[in-house]
Amino acid sequence: MTLDRDLYRALLDARVFEPQALLDALTSRRRRTIAGTDGKLLILAADHTARGKISLGADALAMADRFTLLERLVRCLALPHVDGVLASADILEELAWLGALDGKLALGTINRGGIIGARWELDDRVSAYDVDHVESMGLDGGKTLIRIDYSDPSVARTLETVARISTELADRRIMSLIEPLPYVTQPGGNPTLDTSDDALVKVVAIASGLGAVSAYTWLKVPASSRMTEVAGATTLPILMLGGEPGPDANETFGLWEQSMAEPNVRGLVAGRALLYPNDGDSEGAVVRASSIVRPGHTFTTEGAS
Repeated sequence: MTLDRDLYRALLDARVFEPQALLDALTSRRRRTIAGTDGKLLILAADHTARGKISLGADALAMADRFTLLERLVRCLALPHVDGVLASADILEELAWLGALDGKLALGTINRGGIIGARWELDDRVSAYDVDHVESMGLDGGKTLIRIDYSDPSVARTLETVARISTELADRRIMSLIEPLPYVTQPGGNPTLDTSDDALVKVVAIASGLGAVSAYTWLKVPASSRMTEVAGATTLPILMLGGEPGPDANETFGLWEQSMAEPNVRGLVAGRALLYPNDGDSEGAVVRASSIVRPGHTFTTEGAS
């Protein structure tokens, strides 16, 4: 499946003349189970735009063009070894209208209020999906972000919010995907990711205890050279995030492959590293990721065997 300019123009017109068609397409799409047949998942992440993340490296607008984002998502979702997508309501509705979500998982992002570069960046408030709409729109899960910085009082409110959301999703038997990340605020006030493995192990332990029910909780965390300790801090299923494509793609893919050896590491939720790789070959990056998530299979841009 591909997206051309004529179909994109029809989507723009549908937003004006047939807005209900977008919702109908999402709620009526053909669904599947979370675990599938093998318990492995390759999910494309496309919720970065809802938090104002549209830059790559020095290019401030590298991911701003919606046609380009949708075109890459449509092509990659058409690959049979891609299990689904994580996104905000606008993107999920657009993909559903385009017919790209039939038989795929649709995960809705929830707290996108921590806008990149804002003074309140770590105050990750609910600004996208809520639990009621995750359910009513027929989504398969809801994803929350909790960035833990011990110096920022707003983190306590986010912890409480994520715990409540995770409980409410579980009460509806819907997947709760929590992304816990350790952060530190620099002297100038800029919050940055704490890349230490000890800090990552600690936030995994904290996130595992959020909510009154844990049965439907999965975690989304960075890959680590010490993944045995990171994954060993929980029994919850783990999906590794992708983040921004670094200068060495082999290093990123190698770390994913190493981390997949842990029994509760079940796959990837990756966006920028797959949709905007340095060489521009999105489908090639997805095929390579597929071989890591499901080793022993042969994958191509046409299908899997």
